[in-house]
Amino acid sequence: MKIKAMKWLTTVPVAIAVAVSLAACGGGAAQPTASPTDALKGSDQTALDKYTTKDVTPLDKVDKAALGLITPGTLHVGTLSDAPPNIFIKDGVFTGFDNELLRAVGDKLGLKVEFAATDFSALLAQVQNKQFDMGSSSISTTDKRRENVGFTNGYDFGYMAVVAKKDAAIKGFKDLTKDTRIAVVQGTVQDDYVTNTLQIEPVRFADYNTAYANVKNGQVDAWVAPSQQASGQVKESDNSAIAETIINTQNFTAFAVNSKNQPLIDALNSGLDAVIADGTWSKLVKQWYPDRETPKTWKPGSKAVVLPQG
Repeated sequence: MKIKAMKWLTTVPVAIAVAVSLAACGGGAAQPTASPTDALKGSDQTALDKYTTKDVTPLDKVDKAALGLITPGTLHVGTLSDAPPNIFIKDGVFTGFDNELLRAVGDKLGLKVEFAATDFSALLAQVQNKQFDMGSSSISTTDKRRENVGFTNGYDFGYMAVVAKKDAAIKGFKDLTKDTRIAVVQGTVQDDYVTNTLQIEPVRFADYNTAYANVKNGQVDAWVAPSQQASGQVKESDNSAIAETIINTQNFTAFAVNSKNQPLIDALNSGLDAVIADGTWSKLVKQWYPDRETPKTWKPGSKAVVLPQG
């Protein structure tokens, strides 16, 4: 597998039918644009400083009564059930890096956290429509998404990967052409990248399991995926592999919140800084990403928080 660090469904008719139905239902599917944005273009931390808060409200100054929660004292969270190691269900319990981090943030704020599964293509609209207090799903904070929903400070950065059969001619992003049948999950950054940057109409699916299943059964040639989710899906026995991974720190990942609920965004930022400062964030990174190195040009939380040494 090549890794680059930059600066900053069982039959063809069924697969096609699923892709057409998903593309037709909207819900965040990417549409071709005149000025595509390259999701893999590198950037440094400075490019994101306009979105990162200078500091946060002290935890003891957070007014829990002003958070506008659906149920006072409880965070109702929309998430996914099939995207390890970030967001998934194990033994009937929602877990993964993102969700365990959010539980730790909730503990700092004295809030109970309740998760419910949804499709990614619907998640941001459900948050903005207040069906959930917030969304936890390794959400890349693109400028386009910021037009419709609010975000906390960043807690992770992005990787994008190409998954294909081991004996396929596709060995990386450069091998993706208009003749390639590319699977994406609808409404994701990967959907936008394939549609608007590569100018290729992808085969859209509702979830990661189905997208990868179609790589394994040969209904698509490749899957452009978040690297973390790709690593959680691909097994040595599958005759598939992560052909290439590229680090993208241009858009950090964050928790999504209704754009008008600034008190909740501020409170979550306070809790996030607290779990970064006490070492919880670093502990969870080591637990869920044991082989990953965090780029030196990136750090989570506000500009004021300091990562513990060691």
